[in-house]
Amino acid sequence: MSNRLRGVLIVTALFMVVELLAGWVSGALALLADAGHMLTDVGALALSLFTAMLARRPADPRRTYGYLRWEILAALVNGALLLGIAAWVVVEALSRIRNPQPVETGIFLVVAALGLIVNLGSLWLLHGVRHGSLNVRGAYLHVLGDALGSVGALGAALVIAFTGWTVADPLVSIVLSLLILVGAWRLLRESTDILLEAVPRHISLEDVRRRMMNVGGVRAVHDLHVWTVTSGVVAMSGHAVVPELAAHPGALAELKEAVTGLGIGHATIQLEVEDECEGVDCLEPIAGSGDSGHGHAPGEAHGHRH
Repeated sequence: MSNRLRGVLIVTALFMVVELLAGWVSGALALLADAGHMLTDVGALALSLFTAMLARRPADPRRTYGYLRWEILAALVNGALLLGIAAWVVVEALSRIRNPQPVETGIFLVVAALGLIVNLGSLWLLHGVRHGSLNVRGAYLHVLGDALGSVGALGAALVIAFTGWTVADPLVSIVLSLLILVGAWRLLRESTDILLEAVPRHISLEDVRRRMMNVGGVRAVHDLHVWTVTSGVVAMSGHAVVPELAAHPGALAELKEAVTGLGIGHATIQLEVEDECEGVDCLEPIAGSGDSGHGHAPGEAHGHRH
């Protein structure tokens, strides 16, 4: 994955220089603007690559999950950058509609076509791994934005070449910016949910509680929390009341098996022999947050699954 990100970063940086030179020679503001767009993408791709390398560092006594959350922070930054890029494109497009600028269509056409080829190649490199992590998805969306920009630039260049209607360029840019906004919003929403330790969208907290309650000997479940550490790593913690101390080993094994079936890979389950839970979390066990006061019997047990 890192090798693919590195390849896309190098290609994007090189073509950004080509667009800057072509825009300066032809006087095409669209190429200069797209080069600025690609400069932001180079920074985002570099951040994604750095984060992917950093996430490989092992856990230590201070950071028990290692550096996995850096991926989510990078995804959040990428999403914010995408929103900023889309807003800038709209503002610039409105300015060009009010004040159309002459364009050297020959260079415009050639560079726009080359840009589309380069971006399609980059998309091909990232396509197979784009669902692996939010970080890579953020990089993929940046490159997708570039590819859509190349399509729009090529279409606008053709319209200008055949009709002389320069307003085609900003109009296409506005449409493409709306597509970028959709992807950016999804990326921001998912990364924010993870940072807020929200329940993953593919898991129902009520389903987790129901499966735990179906285990033999379990009388109650409370202080139940499920969250995503990073892409593909789901964790949970909860308390289960099992009055019979002798039933704890079997109940713990069944509880871990029950939650693992939902895709939860890291489970911390505390067993109790008495139900002394008090407060809001006990009244609403599927929506509680925080730990309330509990009286635990000496025979409590903890289950961990890594």
